[in-house]
Amino acid sequence: MAAIATARVSVVPMTRPVQGGGKVLKEKLEFVPSDDIKPIMSFDQMNLKDELLRGIYNYGFEKPSAIQQTAIRPIIDGRDVVAQAQSGTGKTSMIALASCQTVDTSSREVQVLILSPTRELAAQIEKVILAMGNYMNIQAHSCIGGKSVGEDIRKLENGVQVVFGTPGRVHDMIQREVYSLDTSNY
Repeated sequence: MAAIATARVSVVPMTRPVQGGGKVLKEKLEFVPSDDIKPIMSFDQMNLKDELLRGIYNYGFEKPSAIQQTAIRPIIDGRDVVAQAQSGTGKTSMIALASCQTVDTSSREVQVLILSPTRELAAQIEKVILAMGNYMNIQAHSCIGGKSVGEDIRKLENGVQVVFGTPGRVHDMIQREVYSLDTSNY
């Protein structure tokens, strides 16, 4: 018997307080388990941009995985999501797909920041975002160690909508005042 892929998604309500006056306001986080989230069984039912759907199908996806069915819509809706699933179940493409959907391609400001613990994962995310966002003309760049700092600076100054990278390199770009978190929504 084949193993069934399972996914756990928890969603934090949108009404949680944010930082204010230099101190974090007290908040009570309530997690909604994935059992309470209705899965969306096809990409067509997710109300995605037509150009993104084209990119998804061109990339070879036919239907969303379990993690994608439950997590994509809450992410797009601006919710904080904790998604857990086994390796190879579509988490990277879930992040890429949600990022592509939320980007306003008429703006060349960074709107999405994705931090990755490793260069390899950042490179994988870059590949998927550029492939899925191909028909949307999404500009994305990975800021990772081992690549030219000058190239990172040039790309960020020319304008990209999505930045992904390792914490150290992204922090370096912020310290150099090449990148600011002010325009990032996700």
